[in-house]
Amino acid sequence: MHWLSRHRLLILALICFFWTGLIFLGHFFPTTPFLSAPWRGEQGFEDLLRQEGRKTAPPRDFVFLGLDQSTLQLPPLTAEEIAGNRAFELMTARPFPWSREVWALLLDRLFAAGARLVIFDLVFSPPNDGDPAFHAALDRYRDKVVVGANFDTENGVQAVTPNDVLIPPPQLLDDRIGYVNFWPDTIDGKTRAAIYRLTDRQLAGLPSHPSEQVYESLSARALAKMGYTNVPRDFRGHMLRFTAPDAFEPRPLYEVFDPKLWHANYADGAFFKDKIVLVGPSAQVMHDMVDTPLSPSTLGPVVHLQAMAAAMGHEFLQPTPPEVELALVGAAGLVAWSLVSFLRRPLLCVGALIAIMAIYLGTARLFYDKTGLLLLTVPVLAALLLSGSFSLGFEYALERLEKVRTRRTLERYVSKNLVREILENPDSYYSTLRGVRVPVTILFSDLIGFTTLAEKADPEALVAQLNEYLTRMTSVIFSNGGTLDKFIGDAIMAVWGNVRSLGTAQDAKNCARAALAMRRELRQLNQKWRGEGRMGLGMGIGINQGEVIVGNIGSQERMDPTVIGDSVNLASRLEGLTRIYGVDILVGPSAAELVRDEVYLRSVARVQVKGKLKPTDVFTFVGARDETVDPEFLKWLETYEEGLEKFRARDFTEAKILFSRFLEFYPDDLLAKMYLARALEYEQAPPEEAWEAVEVFEKK
Repeated sequence: MHWLSRHRLLILALICFFWTGLIFLGHFFPTTPFLSAPWRGEQGFEDLLRQEGRKTAPPRDFVFLGLDQSTLQLPPLTAEEIAGNRAFELMTARPFPWSREVWALLLDRLFAAGARLVIFDLVFSPPNDGDPAFHAALDRYRDKVVVGANFDTENGVQAVTPNDVLIPPPQLLDDRIGYVNFWPDTIDGKTRAAIYRLTDRQLAGLPSHPSEQVYESLSARALAKMGYTNVPRDFRGHMLRFTAPDAFEPRPLYEVFDPKLWHANYADGAFFKDKIVLVGPSAQVMHDMVDTPLSPSTLGPVVHLQAMAAAMGHEFLQPTPPEVELALVGAAGLVAWSLVSFLRRPLLCVGALIAIMAIYLGTARLFYDKTGLLLLTVPVLAALLLSGSFSLGFEYALERLEKVRTRRTLERYVSKNLVREILENPDSYYSTLRGVRVPVTILFSDLIGFTTLAEKADPEALVAQLNEYLTRMTSVIFSNGGTLDKFIGDAIMAVWGNVRSLGTAQDAKNCARAALAMRRELRQLNQKWRGEGRMGLGMGIGINQGEVIVGNIGSQERMDPTVIGDSVNLASRLEGLTRIYGVDILVGPSAAELVRDEVYLRSVARVQVKGKLKPTDVFTFVGARDETVDPEFLKWLETYEEGLEKFRARDFTEAKILFSRFLEFYPDDLLAKMYLARALEYEQAPPEEAWEAVEVFEKK
């Protein structure tokens, strides 16, 4: 315990170093599930930023003509609508793929309307009807059209290009051809980046070489024809800041050929003036879907438009540099260590950790929106929280151990319930120590014969015997909810109701149970001591109930939480009177009344102790009502009580008879013998008229 406290800062540093080190290892071993979990979680957080953060503004001149289900099936057309409409004739002649003359007609219609560029997210590889017409259109509009190609990576990276009739080889070098591929992340299969240029050796997994051939993507070819020169020229993936998912809603392609819709929806073609038109699949049956952070079913043509929009606005996302990532993780561990080590208040530490998290998350969002930087977040916050929470856990455990040690230390000197109240409710406890009047029950006990024993016994054996006695007695007090106020040599002062009251009656009953238990414990100790050849001891207990002042009493150098008042003094006086009356327990009248239903009481005397002006009736405990008590004694005790009433009423002759009758059965009873002797005396010489059977004690 002392070692932990002395090396607290070192242990906290080791805790933070351990968790920060684990996060570090996850960076270098990304395939280890446990270690890499925060780094995999970072991908999810970045995707959340993509979904909730700032989006790329979609260019207003982009139009997506989709091969949707309505275009593939065509709505019901009349013979008149088909006749004279070459496109509809070709589209109804057979299912898709139609004659490629359709695409030549589409190009003529769009460019006649003033379209700026037409992009086909389609690969026209197998020969088909209408190839010569489409070839002628591609040549006619070669500076304003781009056609797709594909790298079949599942079959040895084979290039799938438009056939030789449409575009003569080498097709991939033609500025009208761009590959349509996106390469998703290998971990979760989501597409987050676009590669605008790559080489044949890069595709084959070979190192770069001067002889390598460079290929351009569909979006790069389109941007070049649009006149944009800031398209990335390197061969790596560029993370896109996506547009909103609904930014490029597809329009049914067949509407372009329908005269009434061409007029109603496109203002007879004026809509397409200076537009960038992308033609591609939008029907689910064509399976051109890409899994992106925004949606698992993003249309492939839409991703091309997003790649173009990102390049036009240079809306690319940048990862945190590796060295900065590691520095941030290390800084998080250091911050956690500093907070827990020096703040020293758990709630403030938790609040500070939460505040730092919130600020960091806000900063990450700000960097994302303003600069496109994907600030490393999950591993950093994981290092912060793991280091902070486990450090706080250690602090809590250390505090609990310290509290237990403090409690055990204090309990050697202070009552257990007092220690509990100080540690668990310090504010309410300390407020009472300024001084407050409360009703309590006080118990004083003292050993009889201990002074004589102390003069003869071996000091070491005497201390051991006294400690054994005090241990047993204090255990009884604590188990009955009492507060050990103090030891006064071999005497004990205990209080019920000063620290936490269960009610005046219950406090008194708990005190009575403690007194009876102390009686039993002393009997057992005496039996044990006599068996060991040691002298037995007697005990006197005084109990009183009343209002006292509870407070911190003492000097500036030393304070003592205790109770003071007339009720305390009376309890002490009653303990001293036990030797006069030959009983081990004397109880004041208020306490006796409160415990009458649980304890058999016996009247002892009417006394006026030193410092008191009024007499007090005192009693002793015969035994608890739930214990085995001699029924014959209880029966004859009524005779004793009747005799005492006669005695106090000055009927000394009748009192003499009753006490004598009681003594026939209990000849050694000291109280009965005392009152019989006085009755005989007063029968011969009656006291003065003012006599009230009160015994006045001038000494303590």
